[in-house]
Amino acid sequence: MKTARIPQKLTSPSRWDELPAGEHYRLALENQLQPWLAKMYGFHLLKIGNMSAEINTEACAISHQVNVSLGGDPHQVIADPLQLPFAAKSVDACLLAHTLPWCHDPHALLREADRVLIDDGWIVLSGFNPLSLVGMTKLVPFKRKRPPYNSRMFTMMRQLDWLALLNFEVLYHGRFQVLPWTRQGGRLLSTHLPALGCMQLIVARKRTIPLTLNPMKARKAKASLRQTVGATRQYRKP
Repeated sequence: MKTARIPQKLTSPSRWDELPAGEHYRLALENQLQPWLAKMYGFHLLKIGNMSAEINTEACAISHQVNVSLGGDPHQVIADPLQLPFAAKSVDACLLAHTLPWCHDPHALLREADRVLIDDGWIVLSGFNPLSLVGMTKLVPFKRKRPPYNSRMFTMMRQLDWLALLNFEVLYHGRFQVLPWTRQGGRLLSTHLPALGCMQLIVARKRTIPLTLNPMKARKAKASLRQTVGATRQYRKP
């Protein structure tokens, strides 16, 4: 299996408008997120990375929302996303909007998000589709060092495998924004050829298999002896 970790660290853009058509990407992602944000409830939402901080999450019922990154603006907590300064199982949802593409160790990032998430907590991932116009442009030599083509573009199936290993249940995964240079992203193409969309979105929930049986289920599963006529709780010598 090809390792996802690379030795060099990548510098992510501090804002969406640093990308060509970055505002179109951001608006398209916010539009796709709207129905899912309305389903998220809890106390704490972590927006991990510079790009996540700019995503409008007003539709989310979680009122306490914290931006976490090493730099950029806006942010409230300055921290390495690979070493989040939060207790285990203390966060209800994690938003990683285009955080994986500029991460040198995506496995560690997902494990850290899994650590801080409560049981049944939400995780949202977005990134660029390698099988799209953006992905094909990455093959042009003189553009490889420019954002977003200098980012790491993981296939959808690879990310789904990572989440499955961490026992996440994927509720939604899809692609959109086929044409990156238009605001609508080519609505007709996105409807009929979504596999060519430049943007990818995954929404999943953390599932935990209990190690101990539910007491009620354990009592039902236990074999019981039928009551015998004349039997008592304590044997008495005649």
